[in-house]
Amino acid sequence: MTIEIRQLRMICAIAEAGSITRAAARMELTQPALSNQLHAIERMLGDALFVRSRTGVVPTEFGRRTLDRARIVLSEVDSLFGGASGPQASTEPLHLGCAHIACISSIVDRVQAAPLGRSVMLHVESSAAVLADSLTSGRHDAALLGIMAGFDVPLERPVTSRVLVPRYPCFVALAADHRLADREQVRLGDLRDEAWIGPPGADDGSLAALRAACLEAGFEPRIRFEAPSGGGRELVANGHGIRLVEPTFAAPPGTVVLPLEGDPLVARLVVAWRPDRITREQADLLYREIARAYLLHVADNPLFYQWWQAHPEMHPVL
Repeated sequence: MTIEIRQLRMICAIAEAGSITRAAARMELTQPALSNQLHAIERMLGDALFVRSRTGVVPTEFGRRTLDRARIVLSEVDSLFGGASGPQASTEPLHLGCAHIACISSIVDRVQAAPLGRSVMLHVESSAAVLADSLTSGRHDAALLGIMAGFDVPLERPVTSRVLVPRYPCFVALAADHRLADREQVRLGDLRDEAWIGPPGADDGSLAALRAACLEAGFEPRIRFEAPSGGGRELVANGHGIRLVEPTFAAPPGTVVLPLEGDPLVARLVVAWRPDRITREQADLLYREIARAYLLHVADNPLFYQWWQAHPEMHPVL
């Protein structure tokens, strides 16, 4: 059995679009042609990759595992060929965008200490869509993006990307005296009566992913608050609302950060850069230092560290 790179791109495009019709339009194929290709790939692999839902298609468990590996392969291929004709090394400051993540300070420390020959100017932005636009427009030279599974955040040429963590679960932050705070994990359905703090930043699929997961659990989430990254801590601590959080964060005072049973909301981390601004050697070094910074914090939340140890296939490829 031999699967081709173009076939891996097809199944990833379907997953990101959440619809065969939308994926076909983006790939400039007809819907029947892409459906036939998908069926051929599934026959080759011996199992179904997607099932139909109310809103399109969603990956099966086999499909999720296949997509995790496909994204690693494609990011390595794109990294190999994306920077072949890059620029000369620059001494200008490196404009780095970054998702709101526990390892931000460690990223700055490690990238600043690396032999890039460039100082670092960091911009923290929760929205993957905004970071992608900043890369495309040239405001950023590189970025670390957190992208919700099932939602497409286009990275336009010449931007090149490489997967850092193919899949990780989103956790939920609750007040320390919340009725569910003593549990090791929380069922999403048990949060049906809660007030939610909406995902921060411009829409990048995070709110839609939350709504879709809650609907699957049998309820519509009540979004009561909007707050920037980190701005909702007091609301959570005082019991006014709950919110999704990146799982490597240690719980702030007065709160707990817990996994959701069954991982109904997952995302991936991607390092992206402009090969006209960063040499291939600088991009490889940047990726390694961001990965090492991330690894410094995987044990900050012991509950996430349990998940991390159980999923070595999700660890960065160094």
